[in-house]
Amino acid sequence: MPIVSPPQRLLPAFALALTLIVFAMATRLVLMTRPEVNIPPGIVSYAQIFGFGLLFDLAAAAYFTAPLVLLLALMPDRFARWHVMRAAGMALLIALTFVLLLTAVAEWFFWEEFGARFNFIAVDYLLYSHEVIGNIRESYPVGKVLAGLAVLAVLWWLPFMRRIYAAARAPWPWRSRLLWAGAWVAAVAGLAAGLDGDLKNRSASDHVNELAGNGIYSFFAANRRNELDFERFYAALPPQQAFAIVRRTLAQDGGTWLEKQPAGGVERLIPPAAAPQRLNVVLISIESMGAEFLGAYGDRRGLTPNLDRLAREGLWFSNVYATGNRTVRGLEALALALPPTPGQSIVRRPRNEELFSLGSVLEDFNYDVRFAYGGFGYFDNMNAFFDRNDYRTIDRTDIPAERIGFANIWGVADEFLFDHVLDSLGHIHRSAQRGEGSRPFFVHIMTTSNHRPYTYPAGRIDIPSGSGREGAVKYADYAIGHLLAEARKQDWFDDTLFVVTADHGANARGTVNIPVDKYRIPLFFYAPKHLKPQRVDRLMSQIDIAPTLLGMLGMRYYSKFFGRDILHAPPAGDRAFVANYQTLGYLKNGRLAVLQPRRKAEVFAVNAQNLPVAPRADPALQQEATAFYQHAAHVFRHGLYRDEEQLPPAQRTPGIPASVETESRERAGSR
Repeated sequence: MPIVSPPQRLLPAFALALTLIVFAMATRLVLMTRPEVNIPPGIVSYAQIFGFGLLFDLAAAAYFTAPLVLLLALMPDRFARWHVMRAAGMALLIALTFVLLLTAVAEWFFWEEFGARFNFIAVDYLLYSHEVIGNIRESYPVGKVLAGLAVLAVLWWLPFMRRIYAAARAPWPWRSRLLWAGAWVAAVAGLAAGLDGDLKNRSASDHVNELAGNGIYSFFAANRRNELDFERFYAALPPQQAFAIVRRTLAQDGGTWLEKQPAGGVERLIPPAAAPQRLNVVLISIESMGAEFLGAYGDRRGLTPNLDRLAREGLWFSNVYATGNRTVRGLEALALALPPTPGQSIVRRPRNEELFSLGSVLEDFNYDVRFAYGGFGYFDNMNAFFDRNDYRTIDRTDIPAERIGFANIWGVADEFLFDHVLDSLGHIHRSAQRGEGSRPFFVHIMTTSNHRPYTYPAGRIDIPSGSGREGAVKYADYAIGHLLAEARKQDWFDDTLFVVTADHGANARGTVNIPVDKYRIPLFFYAPKHLKPQRVDRLMSQIDIAPTLLGMLGMRYYSKFFGRDILHAPPAGDRAFVANYQTLGYLKNGRLAVLQPRRKAEVFAVNAQNLPVAPRADPALQQEATAFYQHAAHVFRHGLYRDEEQLPPAQRTPGIPASVETESRERAGSR
């Protein structure tokens, strides 16, 4: 049976495949020991974990060893028997085993950060290796870990080296080679076409579903899941029905719907909700500042005295939910006021330029519009996105080195970013005073300090730098206090509205189920000369911040926003969008609609923390949730969320992008 029996020459590939399966099972068992992992009792949960786990381990082994199989099958005998080539092959096995061990360790830390196996976030992180590798180096003893893994890789193969070394000398007819190579390639192709990564998601427990996966398989599968076509993967409505529901719901908040617009368009004229105020606006989105850290929400650790002061002295929206669990989702919500679309954030997608945004509206009203980030703005495509959407970007490269008193791999410490931004705002204000243009300013500042490795300047707070999340939270709060204290010294302070919120919560993990309570974030509007202290407890989404801000400024504007001016919209329409990269949640009236791939849709009653407790039949809410997510994906994909000049439609130039028209008007002296 020389053709069908496994040839000796393939022994290294089979040994490597078995090694992967053993390591994958060991990783699964180790992850099960994490204190936060909660597996429902019963044999079904464990059967799913280890049954589907073995299936995905075998698939990962087939993928991982395919190049080695082809190399061994196509290598001529004289090369295979050469001592140098056999030694190189042994070194390759050790190197690949080192990769498997490193992957297992990386899975442990990835789970610690995201509560999941590798997903598209891990794929994204490879594109930003400077920040990610730097973060790892600053957070963990990388050198010792790598050295230990290298020793383990050698020790793993030491008992088998002689047998594997001798296997290369065994004869292998070419007919058998081609059959084995062809069969392996066919198996890999069949797995790629027929094995769906969602097959393992059979449990109501995120932990069971994640443990049933394989990190390597999940990593490569994530390359195909960066964007999910809503109508293909979700229980979609007929497009006209979805649009009708969205239009009817948005119309309840007021405004005049524009009838002469493309089919499916959502543009309407929003009347002023208050007396016009040309206030400067400073919007700060704090990295990972979930509501659970603030004393105003009941925390007793005293980590946020400055934010708690804003809760007492400003307009506090106490029931706000982030749309996602990553920074780019928060930036998307704050800039575009659009429900999250499944897959990757629009900030990271192609064709995301010249969109309708908060910046584009304020720029058309003659604001100086900027986006400031403490790190390098190429990360997560931030600079490219904001530059192409009517913002001028500021990042780490714009801050003089002598002004940076502290930085880590993610960026300069928040206080130094704030100092640089304040200098820029002072320059804008002084230019206006000199008659060089009476432009108010709008700046969106994205901070970085509340992020692993949790390091910050010494002597600012009473928690040592690098000691954990609590210190980073307290330092981020300190920096907000520093910003406001320095801003009070400026002559533009009295005419400036500060909006302080978060990009997302710190612990909003999960790939199937959504921990809604961890999506809750703070939101404060602060302008002592213009706003009285008040607490607003209405349910609110992160996408509502931009319309609420424009309403507070008393603007009459054309809008494509899906968000609502929460101060002037009827309470009956209050809702929140909460999502991760594939599960989409819609919270309204004490119920949570959940939409998932494979056309799965459910509605649950929720408890006081807005966590689902029991299924409820609610076709109307399910359809409303589906309509909003479906139509949000539709308007972006079909170019219906493009920026439009803030002019009556009859005065716009057909076919010319708004940014081009704006530039031509400026050159003509209209401003």
